[in-house]
Amino acid sequence: MLTVIVILLVVWAILAVVGFAIQGLLWLAIIGIILFVGTLIFGIVRRNANRKKSV
Repeated sequence: MLTVIVILLVVWAILAVVGFAIQGLLWLAIIGIILFVGTLIFGIVRRNANRKKSV
């Protein structure tokens, strides 16, 4: 699961950079940032939930 989250974070970061690099695709940068933050929060929540189950 961690691998999938890391791959998604990389993809969202690339989308954000491409969106900022190409002026007409600013919407792509905004979507990339939103998805990046959402995936990061999801990963942190899942990791904390798994740690609580283990203890």
